[in-house]
Amino acid sequence: MDALERHLRDDILDGRYAVGSLLPPERELAARYGVNRTTLKHAFVRLVHSGLVETRHGIGTRVRDFMRVGSVDLLPALVVKYPGWMAEVFEVRQSVGALIAVRAAHHHGEEDRKALRDQVEIVAGGNSTDDIQLADADFHRILAVASHNRVYSLLTNTFLNSYMPVRQLLADPFRDPEVAAGRLRPLSEAVCAGDADAARKASETYMAETESIMMAALPSRH
Repeated sequence: MDALERHLRDDILDGRYAVGSLLPPERELAARYGVNRTTLKHAFVRLVHSGLVETRHGIGTRVRDFMRVGSVDLLPALVVKYPGWMAEVFEVRQSVGALIAVRAAHHHGEEDRKALRDQVEIVAGGNSTDDIQLADADFHRILAVASHNRVYSLLTNTFLNSYMPVRQLLADPFRDPEVAAGRLRPLSEAVCAGDADAARKASETYMAETESIMMAALPSRH
């Protein structure tokens, strides 16, 4: 089902099925993609949820304008298909990251302090680029939790989910565990000290440095 959803989504994003048009009848689509109609219906549910199509009984399935009605669930697919989207993800990530850091500085507790510091050391002890990269991502999840605003945790998951499908292209900041941990320590310590201004600056510095390294590795497609 995942492969079918991906094929349908890519065909819609590529313009094979124009915005506002009805998709071909289910029987025809099922034959075209080599699946049964039950599998096709399951794929439609996911596409409806992400805002790419709408299905109406007796009418059919119509392609929607995802830029008007789509959800952030589309971000991972858009980043994979159009790496130029990553720059916009990073722009929002930098703004939201600073807000999370400031709130965490004000609202964290003792358990949060321990979790943040422990996670920096996990990054420092990473045995591979993959381990370091995933540990770094977990640091940002922990930081969002330390803000004690659950919406920030969900937003952090959204950014990380958009990043994960292409993370092998974005691995350069995580080659050296001590360097990677060194980028996080000022942010961790500023939050733990309750210094909101320093936390904001440390977050902005971290985001700018990692973005510069990551973007250099991405192909320049929109």
